[in-house]
Amino acid sequence: MNENTVEVILVEDNPADAEMTLAALSEHNFANKVKLLKDGAEAVDYILNNVDCIAGQTGKCCPRVILLDLKLPKIDGLEVLRRIRSNERTKSVPVVVLTSSNEEKDRIESYKLGVNSYIVKPVNFDDFARSVVEIGCYWLLMNKPPY
Repeated sequence: MNENTVEVILVEDNPADAEMTLAALSEHNFANKVKLLKDGAEAVDYILNNVDCIAGQTGKCCPRVILLDLKLPKIDGLEVLRRIRSNERTKSVPVVVLTSSNEEKDRIESYKLGVNSYIVKPVNFDDFARSVVEIGCYWLLMNKPPY
C-alpha cells in the first residue's frame, strides 16, 4: 500500500479487536486503506514520521481518521494523543478513541487533549461491528476535514 493512500490508522494491540475492526470496515469497503499499528511506540513513530496534514503539503499521508485504543503497550493511548496534538503536522487529524475503558478520568483526559470522539467498545460482536461501521461512515464519507 502506498503510504499516501492511508485513510484510517488503527492503533490496537488486541488481535481480536483489530480483526473485528478490520472485518467491519472491510464489509463496507473501508478496509483497503487501513494502516494497523500494534503499540503506542509504533503509532508515535509512524504518525509523526509519515503523516502531514498541513494544507498544500504533499508526499506524506494524511489519514481521514485515527482510531486509537487507550490501553497500549510501550506508550499508552493518552500519550499518543498528546503527541499527535502537539505536532503541527498532525494536530488537525481527527482522532477517535475506541477503547474498552469506561473510566471517567480517561474520557475527560482524552477530551482535554483534543480527541474528536470517545467510544467505549461494545462487548457484543454485532454491536462492536455496527459501531465501527458507523465510525467509518461518518469519518470517511460524511466528515469534511480541514485539509
